[in-house]
Amino acid sequence: MATPRSLRLRIHRHVGEIPAEEWAGLDRAGNPFLDRAFLLALEDSGALGPEAGWVPHLIALRDGHGGKAASAPPGGRLLALVPAFLKSHSWGEYVFDHHWAEAYEQAGGRYYPKLLVAVPFTPVTGPRLLLRAGLGMAEADLLRRRALAAVWEEVGRLGLSGAHVDFLTEAEAQLGVQEGWLIRSDQQFHWENRGWSDFEDFLASLKAARRKQIRRERARAREGVEIRWRRGDRLDEAEIAFIHRCYRRTVRKRGGWPYLNADSFRRLFTTMGERFLVTLALACGRPIAMALHAVGDDTLYGRYWGALEDRPFLHFELCYYQAIDYAIRHGIARVEAGAQGPHKLQRGYAPQPTWSLHRFADPRLQQAVAAYLEAERREVALARRLLHRHLPFRREEG
Repeated sequence: MATPRSLRLRIHRHVGEIPAEEWAGLDRAGNPFLDRAFLLALEDSGALGPEAGWVPHLIALRDGHGGKAASAPPGGRLLALVPAFLKSHSWGEYVFDHHWAEAYEQAGGRYYPKLLVAVPFTPVTGPRLLLRAGLGMAEADLLRRRALAAVWEEVGRLGLSGAHVDFLTEAEAQLGVQEGWLIRSDQQFHWENRGWSDFEDFLASLKAARRKQIRRERARAREGVEIRWRRGDRLDEAEIAFIHRCYRRTVRKRGGWPYLNADSFRRLFTTMGERFLVTLALACGRPIAMALHAVGDDTLYGRYWGALEDRPFLHFELCYYQAIDYAIRHGIARVEAGAQGPHKLQRGYAPQPTWSLHRFADPRLQQAVAAYLEAERREVALARRLLHRHLPFRREEG
């Protein structure tokens, strides 16, 4: 069993510095966004790096037993890995701290760079303190605490304003509270599979008015439209270009910035295409809209949507109804549709909590944010309770 004294810390400034076989030995809870291939595709395509304001600063903990083989990595076995980044801004995180930064800098402080533990551009809950698979409970707890302590030590070593851990598991968040971090809660909308036999069986669980509305929406969306599912590793160049074009159009339409470029999509589909599914809508044989999903061990993750033509309810069909239908047919436990949501709520996606941790070097900022988060937590909890009252399920369905 590793002890704090036997652990060795190393900072990796490129994803590719960590061998694929070592990364594969980490418990990633079946989350595709924690695969080495995902982060490597982002870095190699330029979506990560100094110019993007996302500089990899991966924190690795190894034991002192590397073995005698020539291929053994220096420093011993990889026991824990933290996907951390030095950030020069707060874009692409989906846990919003812009107002903290503005207030602190107006008071004379320097908020950036900061240290962020997260999956870039991906608001999906999952472990952020990645551990070697197969560890016992006591050793796993020790390593999580040591990994979180290492994050904080980097703040002091580099003279940063603070550190943040976004979309971590609730267990990791509660551990952080024990270690002096501030906890923040928000919500997303997820659909949970209750064992329905098909989409009609799911509809039967809804209130009559909502059931009729969904049937009308699906019929309108599919007028003159053919829908196809395509796996990422089976897309051709024209389809990849279409997906990127739709993605850019949606981002620009919402006033955002396209964090991924064409090469990002190409590398993702080439290196881990089996973990992506695309729902394509075609009119007269020509693609007009798409929804991109990632596939986990038990979850379908809705990621990007885009259309070159505006058609009634096509967004709902590709992003929500097709995803539910696919999950039921393939025995997938849940569909995660992300944040923002009254329209998702009405279609069977229920609010679920998300978590983040925050800690600041300046005690004044720590105290101010603590007060802010205490008030925010009450508001978020109240909103979640109110939203649950408006779920579309019949009373006997809960």
